[in-house]
Amino acid sequence: MYEMWTYRTTVVLEPAVDLTGFKVEAKDGSIGKVDESTADAGKSHIVVDTGPWIFGRKVILPAQTIERIDLDDRVVYVDRTKEEIKNAPEFDPERGFDPTYQDELGGYYGRYYS
Repeated sequence: MYEMWTYRTTVVLEPAVDLTGFKVEAKDGSIGKVDESTADAGKSHIVVDTGPWIFGRKVILPAQTIERIDLDDRVVYVDRTKEEIKNAPEFDPERGFDPTYQDELGGYYGRYYS
């Protein structure tokens, strides 16, 4: 079964690497910087601060959306367009990362995988 909350086997991420502050590049350009990241089993993701690009919103991107990470240049490359990220549910820190919220996010991002 597809697991969007787990990093791809092609993405090498050592446990000690903190992605906070890394730039985030969508398929069609820059979308912001990583505000938080986690590699927790079954709920790995990054929170991206989109800055003024979409009015300071923060969005969660599941680990599976990450195509690669350039540690030297501090850039995370994701397999989404700016529009797909702009339309993603906004990060809601009040909810934490509870299973219901995780399911909602999974419903949005899951439709891009077939």
